[in-house]
Amino acid sequence: MSRSTGLSNDDRERVNLLVNTGMSKNVAKTLIFLSKRKETTSVDIEINTGLRQPEVSIAMQELRRRKWITKRDIKKEGKGRPVHSYHLAVPFSEIINVIEKAERQRIEKIKENMDALKRLTM
Repeated sequence: MSRSTGLSNDDRERVNLLVNTGMSKNVAKTLIFLSKRKETTSVDIEINTGLRQPEVSIAMQELRRRKWITKRDIKKEGKGRPVHSYHLAVPFSEIINVIEKAERQRIEKIKENMDALKRLTM
């Protein structure tokens, strides 16, 4: 069964570009969705990205590990777990700069490897 998403065609293109840098599709979808919101909940992310709850949780763990998002607990009336609210901890443009730097380093490493390989085969 396919789940519809609240991501636009441009958003899906951004997701694909992030995936091309080695980012997982679920993390990319979550990051793009968060970049468009001031603050949101896990449930909103699930609904709008078409991801399941465990996929959102794993993506959020990765984004928190990178220190790109912060989490805030919203206390609910009565019993039950608190709702978690998320927002970008740094501007999206800074995240893109970090990804660009990593990609440039990867390109440089590939060039170094190819140069070394050429030297060894001559």
